[in-house]
Amino acid sequence: MSPRAKLRPAAASCPCGAAVPYRDHCGPLHRGEAAASTAEALMRSRFSAFSVGDAGYLLRTWHPSTRPARLDLGGGLRWVRLEILETTGGSAVHTEGTVRFRAHYLERGVPGEMEENSRFVRDGGAWTYLGAV
Repeated sequence: MSPRAKLRPAAASCPCGAAVPYRDHCGPLHRGEAAASTAEALMRSRFSAFSVGDAGYLLRTWHPSTRPARLDLGGGLRWVRLEILETTGGSAVHTEGTVRFRAHYLERGVPGEMEENSRFVRDGGAWTYLGAV
């Protein structure tokens, strides 16, 4: 876990938009105590990982065929809100799925957003991020 992740208040709502505390929602996934059950759950946990600065989790949940050797989360971006726009497949009975989302951020105090349709596949039974469609 990154030092920034440890600074997040335990009772704060989860960055992914869940109305429950981070420690109870995405926190267990980041700590390796649970695994994402759907592609959308993995997308939400990855957004939270960007938000709290957990590069290790992002790399662990990236498919080996597209995973970068390292990931630098510096650069002045602060991820603040996630909108799930559409999902296809990605449930417990699927081996792949997509999640189209809009992520809102602040870059040096200036708001911005990015939209992506991400592809997820199971690797060894666990959901992984493959890349943008």
